[in-house]
Amino acid sequence: MMMNMMLIFLIMFFMGNMIFVSNYKHLLITLLSLEFIVLSIFFFMMIVFLNQLFNMYMLMLFLTFSVCEGALGLSILVSMIRTHGNDYFLSFNIL
Repeated sequence: MMMNMMLIFLIMFFMGNMIFVSNYKHLLITLLSLEFIVLSIFFFMMIVFLNQLFNMYMLMLFLTFSVCEGALGLSILVSMIRTHGNDYFLSFNIL
């Protein structure tokens, strides 16, 4: 049972990383893949904490920071769409 959950975590984590690496055109897909990676890390932490019988306060702290990270990413996406008209990485110069 534990090995199945670890295998699910590894598959989720590597799928999120592959999506993050392969799609570099749109900011929204990049942000969604980062949120998927955060979700897989949360799943892993939940498995470890339930197995070790730790308190779940660290999971609440992790969820708080991941929500803040998601809100920051969405605000960057909105400001980029307002200034450039789309969310393509190739349409603006970072420098």
